Amino acid sequence: MCEANAYFKENETQTLIMEAVDKVEPDEDGIRLVSIFGEQKFVKGHIHSLSLVDHKVFIAPA
Repeated sequence: MCEANAYFKENETQTLIMEAVDKVEPDEDGIRLVSIFGEQKFVKGHIHSLSLVDHKVFIAPA
């Protein structure tokens, strides 16, 4: 499986936003996350970093 988990990252704190993320779609206002189950969330922020080996997407709040 290649899906990732998405986290808010503030300082050294990581807070889980969504598990089993299949799509990450940034736009001007934030990021839309879509899971492999079809669940969708829109979060205000920007991509902070990716850890591909650990299957993690880190999002910094706007």
